[in-house]
Amino acid sequence: MKPAAAPQIIQNRTFDEIQVGDFAQLVRTLRPEDIHLFAAMSGDVNPTHVDLEYARSSQFREVVGHSMWGSTLISTILGTEFPGPGTVYVSQGLNFWRPITIGDTLTITVTCKEKFDHNHHIIFDCLAVNQDGLKVIDGIAEVMAPTEKISRQRVVLPEVTVSDRELRYRHLISVSAGLTPIPIAVAHPCDRESLLGPVQAAAAGLVDPILVGPEARIRAVAEENEIDLKGLRIVDTEHSHASAEVAVGLCRDGGAEALMKGSLHTDEMMSQVIRHLRTGRRISHVFLADVPTYPHPLMITDAAIMIEPTLEDKVDIIQNAIELAHILGLPEPKVAILSAVETVTSKIRSTIDAAALCKMADRGQIKGGLLDGPLAFDNAVSLVAAKTKGIKSVVAGNADILVVPDLESGNMVAKQLEYLANALMAGVVLGARVPIVLTSRADTAETRTASCAVVQLMAHRKREAMKA
Repeated sequence: MKPAAAPQIIQNRTFDEIQVGDFAQLVRTLRPEDIHLFAAMSGDVNPTHVDLEYARSSQFREVVGHSMWGSTLISTILGTEFPGPGTVYVSQGLNFWRPITIGDTLTITVTCKEKFDHNHHIIFDCLAVNQDGLKVIDGIAEVMAPTEKISRQRVVLPEVTVSDRELRYRHLISVSAGLTPIPIAVAHPCDRESLLGPVQAAAAGLVDPILVGPEARIRAVAEENEIDLKGLRIVDTEHSHASAEVAVGLCRDGGAEALMKGSLHTDEMMSQVIRHLRTGRRISHVFLADVPTYPHPLMITDAAIMIEPTLEDKVDIIQNAIELAHILGLPEPKVAILSAVETVTSKIRSTIDAAALCKMADRGQIKGGLLDGPLAFDNAVSLVAAKTKGIKSVVAGNADILVVPDLESGNMVAKQLEYLANALMAGVVLGARVPIVLTSRADTAETRTASCAVVQLMAHRKREAMKA
């Protein structure tokens, strides 16, 4: 058995132990999460530190760290090492000479300058230089040094995760950066979120919405929620069934390049899609999830269309997802076919399907991705879990696509990630003649806008394919 690591000790240096000229140093590199955490703790949300767009137009031309972040490193040395526990701050005077940018490595040096026997005060020279040896901060600090020796076990702080939802949201909608807006038919946007989503997407330059529904209701929702509809086209219909029929008709006849579900039921819209927008491929749904605790985007399929997919259905579900991954820039996505266990057994049909699908991929019946399964959820997303169970696979622990056994399990996985893991979601339907934004009626406008970015990219790739 490997011996346990000895606990780290934090120990001070007393007033009598410190001599003029003695010094201590600390080296620390500024990370993006340091800026966000310092802003959250202090409430200092100066756009110079947290707003990339503003920062680009500022004198520094990039986001810079809080100057006081550097000064806290001086406090860190004084309070934990030199003099250490028992130290009482008296005063601090600092000069800030240049900004601290992300990736800068500061070397903090505090040097004993003067001692006062009558009150045990010490004055320290303080200096911070960056990796180029350039002065960033200097000044003096006065403290009352401890007179008794103190040695304590270092307190282990809890891990802090900074989940910047706004940053992740901007990253998700950036998948279609530089593309022109596409016309999108929005079926029955008759509540706040389903109306605000396409309006926000239009403001972001993603889509040109055609709002299809009872005009009086749409305008009433807009007025109640202060949503500006100026410049947006509205096609008046009597009810949700008519909204679905007209919106799908616009896509069928070339009046729109994408379709978006509003506040109507999924089956109302999808029945029209199946009737008028089918292709030779089965229609399926993908949730694209940005999960703060996972290193890259995660696709979950199918959690909204096919209730109990057959083996043949799963072939198209996987192929649809792989092709979306290609559009998003993943040349060979890793596809994990989920079940409750990672071994094949006749007692669980999904394990048999997984084995068959992997063999079909080996024979070229599914192209463009790396498949493995059956894999339990933990083995699909955790390298530690996969290693513990002895699973050797390029997919296990690093999946890009999760193929769920059925709609029920997929819906639960997606909703748990969204509501318990703070995942940012986008929902799209694949395999139809046009890309379709399909989100839950409970989803936010943010989710709908992110989904619009994905279908905008899909529509442009379709244009390019048709030209070729």
